[in-house]
Amino acid sequence: MTNVDAGSGDRLALAVLTQYRMATTEQMHRILGPEVRIEQTRRRLAKLRVEGLVDRITLPQAGRLRVWFSTQYGVQVASEWPELRGRRPPKTVSDPTAARLRVAHALVVTETGLAFVEDARRRGEVCLPLDWLPEVYHPLGSREAVIPDALLFYRHGSEGHKGSMLRAFVEVDRATMGPERLAAKLTTYAGLHRYTPAPLGRRQLAEPLPQEEWRRHYPLFPRLLFVLAGTGPAGIETRIGALRAAATTLALSGFLREVPVLAAPLTDLLQHGPSAPVWRPVQDPDQRASWMR
Repeated sequence: MTNVDAGSGDRLALAVLTQYRMATTEQMHRILGPEVRIEQTRRRLAKLRVEGLVDRITLPQAGRLRVWFSTQYGVQVASEWPELRGRRPPKTVSDPTAARLRVAHALVVTETGLAFVEDARRRGEVCLPLDWLPEVYHPLGSREAVIPDALLFYRHGSEGHKGSMLRAFVEVDRATMGPERLAAKLTTYAGLHRYTPAPLGRRQLAEPLPQEEWRRHYPLFPRLLFVLAGTGPAGIETRIGALRAAATTLALSGFLREVPVLAAPLTDLLQHGPSAPVWRPVQDPDQRASWMR
């Protein structure tokens, strides 16, 4: 038996690692308690490891950086909690070899999520750690699916005042695929935008026409944000150019009229914050915009 429910900090730590897949000690400290000494976060993670709920790998090439993840037992425990219940079970990385193979991308995705969480804290807005949901499954028929790197929930507006709930699909690109493959994701999301499941059996005349699948989950289709990392300024421009070229195709015109699609370098998000006008609309990347508008 585990007493993880005894402390809200322990519970949040396990929930975050289950949802985010992986995080470093420093990232976990920024999520759980940046106002206290980091030794407190280290002790918390060590305690959860003794209880068999989390484990870690050490990356010697990164100054013996410790990276934490939930064990299968930890995922089983956390998945029963209301805040995680009902979601598609995450892909566990409890095998250290598998963790090492996924760690580079997972940590960049975690850092991107932290940029939004910390920006909301500074602005007095609401984006809690569990409002960043990596790898949310969106079916496209029986054999296909769209799985963004993360789904973001963000309440824009000061606490105590009526605000607006913003949602975004976030794709974190580390330049591990060619620009054309990155740009092809626009077509994939356009397919999700128009995907309507085929009705089961023969539709009766009185039945309403089937709607797009996404409307079952979102009042508006989430905006699409590309976060670009792993390359210098020239590489960023190449990738934004590929997105712009794809955005000019007639097949995407309807999708882009309805859904904001923007791109920004991760370095700009970390330096200025995601709420700053660092985002570039894919149809007009010479402009700079806020992702919230």
